[in-house]
Amino acid sequence: MSNVVASPSLVSRVDRGAVLTAASCLGAAIVIFLCCSPQVRAARNNVQPLTSGSVSSAKVDSPLLDSGFSDLYELDFADARAEFLTYQRQHPGDPIGKAAEAASYLYQEFDAKGIFTSNFFLNDDELLNGADGTPAENRNAPFLRADRQARETARQILKSQPDSVRALLALTLADGMESDYDALIVKKQAASLALMRQAEREANALLAIDPSQEDAYVALGASDYVIGCMPSYKRAFLWLGGIHGDRARGMREMQRAADHGRYLRPFAQILLSLAYEREHQPERARELLSKLTTEFPSNKRFARELALLNARDPGD
Repeated sequence: MSNVVASPSLVSRVDRGAVLTAASCLGAAIVIFLCCSPQVRAARNNVQPLTSGSVSSAKVDSPLLDSGFSDLYELDFADARAEFLTYQRQHPGDPIGKAAEAASYLYQEFDAKGIFTSNFFLNDDELLNGADGTPAENRNAPFLRADRQARETARQILKSQPDSVRALLALTLADGMESDYDALIVKKQAASLALMRQAEREANALLAIDPSQEDAYVALGASDYVIGCMPSYKRAFLWLGGIHGDRARGMREMQRAADHGRYLRPFAQILLSLAYEREHQPERARELLSKLTTEFPSNKRFARELALLNARDPGD
């Protein structure tokens, strides 16, 4: 996969139709996102608070992060945010805390606008227009503030610790989330594409340092799949700038995150279920939605999406 990031001059030349076509394939990469939801683990050992000198550690086990992301996926945004804020006080040097807070604001807005539904995700007309409301009406100041703080903290860490796994993961999340925000909330398609490519570069850097950070495959897979869905003449245009995509490879990458990721595992399953529906593989979509419904019983959206899929395709 290319690590080349789209230059400003290239991004400015990407016509709106190309980006919107990409969006119709998988919700404008909706979501490299966001919402990092973790595999909820059993009881954790107590750990020492992180300082700015210790954030390069790849292994940071915290019940607060796990339970907070679990609450996020149960649509309990207030409790999720409270746990993320407590985590930040305990671990002020870890930018993942701010990235998690940013995810809670963005996920809440996406949920309110019905973006995590097949009615939106699989409807090209909905995707072409983005979320209801004008960019000014949709502006999410708390998300932008938390996302910016996560990015700034991560970049400061990388100045002295260029191999910091936590900082690279935070950057991948922050840029991926803002890409989704630009595409679907404030409808800045060219800016979204640039950030999507930036998140891909950061994901590649993260995996080069620590291949076990398989959450990064969400960014890589979404980018590959979205660009791979474009018409051939538009993909050829992006190839001139070193930007490549491959639908099959994108789905394989998202499958790795769905199987082995920590924060993004359930989110990768959501992306894959929608991708499988677009690829006319309802049985595989049904399997993923069934798992999500069982794991997050308070999230009625998952159960509703499974029921809608069964209505569209009853199976055997």
